[in-house]
Order: sequence, then C-alpha cells, then structure tokens
Amino acid sequence: MSRGFLGYQTSLMLDVVVCALVLVVPLVILSLYLVKVRHNYLWHRNLQILLGVTLLVAVGAFEIDMQLVHGGWENIVSRREPSRSPEEMQTIRYFLWFHLCFAVTTPVLWIITMQKALKHFPNPPTPSAHSHSHKRLGWLSTIDLVMTSLTGLWWYYVAFIR
Repeated sequence: MSRGFLGYQTSLMLDVVVCALVLVVPLVILSLYLVKVRHNYLWHRNLQILLGVTLLVAVGAFEIDMQLVHGGWENIVSRREPSRSPEEMQTIRYFLWFHLCFAVTTPVLWIITMQKALKHFPNPPTPSAHSHSHKRLGWLSTIDLVMTSLTGLWWYYVAFIR
C-alpha cells in the first residue's frame, strides 16, 4: 500500500497505530472515570485488559509490518514526496528516539501494573491493601501512555505530514 488510509504516504499499520494512539487516551480517561467516580472496579479492570491486549496485538502487527514488510520506517519515509533531506531525516530520527523512550516503557509498566492487580486484587475487584501501590503504578502507566501517544502523533506529523 503506497498510501495510508489517512491520506499520507505511510502504511496501513502505521495509520492503524496512529488511530489507536488517538483513541487510547480517551479510553484510559473513561477507565479512570469508571474507577474513580463510579467505583466500578470490574469495568475498570475489564477495560484495562481489553486495551492492553488490543494495543499489544496492534503494536505487534505494526512491528511486523514495519520491520518485515517494509524493512524499517526509513523506507516508508523515503517514499514520501518531496523527499527528505539528510538533516530532515536526522530530525525525524531524533523525534522517533524521544517517542521510543516512552513507547518501550509503556507496555512494561502496563504489564507490571496489570499483573500485580490481577494477583493482588480479589475477583471481582474491590479496594484492598494493594490499592495504594496500584494507584502509583497506574498513574505512572497512564502518564507514560499519554506521552507515548503525544510523542507518537508528533513523530507521525514530523515524518509524514509536515
């Protein structure tokens, strides 16, 4: 595919992940609303698991597409017209590295947070001795996820739109 469905010279999976980055933050906010305001711990847990599994599958498919099908992001960016100068490619590379600082740690934090929650909260979930630790891990995961989304969208903009 020479153009992503968002209208830019990307790949299908790159555009799918960009859409996921846009959708995940409101869904995490909904999950936080469910637990903090509605005290609906079961829906919070289920939404977090659904988001985690969905994002894991989407990012896995994205990496297969990016690395195996296209041979790396630079091959996709180099198809863009007008072509990028070496200086622009270096700027894009810097933005990507900044994004990866968050993108790599987010699944690790999220997996740790979910694993500990599933282990330490009763079923169905209710507040417990693990709640304080879970709140800290949850907020770290949320901040990391929001930064992953913001920096990923910014990288997409710099690499394919600007």
